[in-house]
Amino acid sequence: MLEGRSFPGKVLITQQSERLPPPDYSSHLDRDEDEHDKCSHEGEGQSPGNSTDNTSAENSNLPSASSTNSLPDAQGVVFGARATDSARIAKFREELSRPAVILDKLRELSWSGVPPYMRPNIWRLLLGYAPPNKDRRDGVLTRKRLEYVEYVSQYYDIPDSERADEEINMLHQIAVDCPRTVPDFIFFQNPPIQKSLERILYTWSIRHPASGYVQGINDLVTPFLVVFLSEHLEGNIDTWSMDNLLPQDLSNIEADCYWCLSNFLDGMQDHYTFAQPGIQRLVFRLKELVRRIDEPLSKQIEEQGLEFIQFSFRWFNCLLIREVPFHLATRLWDTYLAEGDYLPDFLLYIAASFLLTWSDKLQKLDFQEMVMFLQRLPTSTWAHHELEMVLSRAYMWHTMFKSAPSHLTS
Repeated sequence: MLEGRSFPGKVLITQQSERLPPPDYSSHLDRDEDEHDKCSHEGEGQSPGNSTDNTSAENSNLPSASSTNSLPDAQGVVFGARATDSARIAKFREELSRPAVILDKLRELSWSGVPPYMRPNIWRLLLGYAPPNKDRRDGVLTRKRLEYVEYVSQYYDIPDSERADEEINMLHQIAVDCPRTVPDFIFFQNPPIQKSLERILYTWSIRHPASGYVQGINDLVTPFLVVFLSEHLEGNIDTWSMDNLLPQDLSNIEADCYWCLSNFLDGMQDHYTFAQPGIQRLVFRLKELVRRIDEPLSKQIEEQGLEFIQFSFRWFNCLLIREVPFHLATRLWDTYLAEGDYLPDFLLYIAASFLLTWSDKLQKLDFQEMVMFLQRLPTSTWAHHELEMVLSRAYMWHTMFKSAPSHLTS
């Protein structure tokens, strides 16, 4: 359903170490340290494409551990040309003002972060929920929201006597998981929000019987909830109140979350079908990728008997949302949605970059220490800068390995 990006593959690693960014990525570069809080609020970051000095990367199909480990830290290569906030926002406004939005261009801009107040409209467009044609947009949204209400009436608002046993069990599991979803934010514990989350998950699961409900999908709804709620509630999430939310607004938010979740997961159905083969493949490929990028860490993990599935399965299942502070989730989702149908492949490089953030420390730990560390990663104080570093490294490694499509096949 999502075509994904068709813009040129992110960045070229050149012998001259010169920057060759993809179109329009230069408008998302770093900010001064004293502007860091403002940058965090806006969800902005540096360009994902940054060149580095690696003479073998362009000519080698399979970069060795030594060559990739010699790459400068991403923090050292992101600093470059700057762009003002107004220039950046102007590019988004230009695209959104077209009679028909050019989605490829919108994806290019969105990869490196979307201004928060533009996210609701841009996410609907990137997910194919709202049509690119501006004249059709309101009509389509109205129709789809009514369609969702009909689904709820048909599948959710019925007595248990009309449900199969497996449907009753699924609804019970969803009801158990909903209060566990972002429990640190009191707003999400409001009964109407909990009920909306339950309806979204149950309706989606009934309409996708190949997978049904899988624990972890509840987490994937929350970025959509935050973004679409932000259209109607002002201030920080900590100050949100249900008193400021009309029932019809909540109904529309719920419908938008349902359709966006559906379109988002359409590109990774085998991640949530029986035995979750899509995730199993990513775990296998992650092990191979880490071996090629960081042989010392790979060897330490192997010698200690730690299996990649023991920590990375949850990463892929929940798309890292449990591993980073919740306020970074929407920024992460900007890149996810910009990737479109290419996301499952790019997730591999994000996970590798995430893991190798702590390579030096992990190489000094034994099995038990590794398990404990990976279960409680020190990301609680992360701001947008740290996340941008992860995305930047993922971007570079994806570029380095993309010319050798068979190197990580399962």
